[in-house]
Amino acid sequence: MYMMNSVFMNELDKFVVVFIDDILVYSKNEKEHEEHLRIVLTRLREHKLYAKFTKCAFWLKEISFLGHILSGKGVAVDPSKVEDVLNWKQPETVTEIRSFLGLVGYYRRFIKDFSKTAKPMTSLTKKNAKYLWSPNCEEAFQTLKKLLTSAPMLAQPDITKPFDVYCDASGNGLGCVLVQEGRVIAYASRQLRKHEVNYPTHDLELAAVVHALKIWRHYLLGNTCHIYTDHKSLKYILTQPELNMRHRRWLELIKDYDLEIHYQPGKANVVADALSRWAHCHVLEVRPTARVICCKIDEIDVITEQMAKLYNLII
Repeated sequence: MYMMNSVFMNELDKFVVVFIDDILVYSKNEKEHEEHLRIVLTRLREHKLYAKFTKCAFWLKEISFLGHILSGKGVAVDPSKVEDVLNWKQPETVTEIRSFLGLVGYYRRFIKDFSKTAKPMTSLTKKNAKYLWSPNCEEAFQTLKKLLTSAPMLAQPDITKPFDVYCDASGNGLGCVLVQEGRVIAYASRQLRKHEVNYPTHDLELAAVVHALKIWRHYLLGNTCHIYTDHKSLKYILTQPELNMRHRRWLELIKDYDLEIHYQPGKANVVADALSRWAHCHVLEVRPTARVICCKIDEIDVITEQMAKLYNLII
């Protein structure tokens, strides 16, 4: 793999993707694709490497690659993998549960609220946990299979354009959605750890932001991103004078990114992967919410502050 990466060092992530001995060449149009193929084949010849013709495919509009179906429309799950999940029998041991969650978890970026849905099953994998397949586990098992068969087609990210990240937190877990130009790039979620259960709301919301920055670091680092949260106080985290040790540690990470934090009311934050909500929405495109509501709320806050000052003067 290192050798192949060194061969295509100048072309990687521009129009070439390499995984061990698999080479994927992608282009925006046929003219570019012809030039890209010529460059790739020339590189192989220069390094005395050969591709077996019977294992090659050219000029495809859609291709299966690493368990995904890639096309001009976006990225989708491989139907053959979905069929394996549908035929999966009810797990009878912890090992079988881990095997199932491992396969489905590979496509967790396609599944909204994955962590919350899988929680009854993951609880059985804990140490010293008694294995008891409850109705909640069966419901989670069937729901995951259903969600994978109806998984949306996700858009491919463009690292030259800014990203939008919608974050939310609840007493069950953290969730976020990566969006670019109104198109969903990926979903992400995780359950709360034991010590995080006692976090105040402010810390949970900030933990969701940190989780998004860490998991999508390869997209967001060095690029402009806008963070949307329904916790208004996070807007001032970068200018807050007094911080505890946890906030300082997280702030060190946040300052590595070129980001802006925006407040969006909970009801307007419709694309957030809100683990506290049970509704599932699988879409490729979302409409940005009008910012008029946010502006009106800011105006009300200003008026309230002015009235308070006036009242103090009268007193």
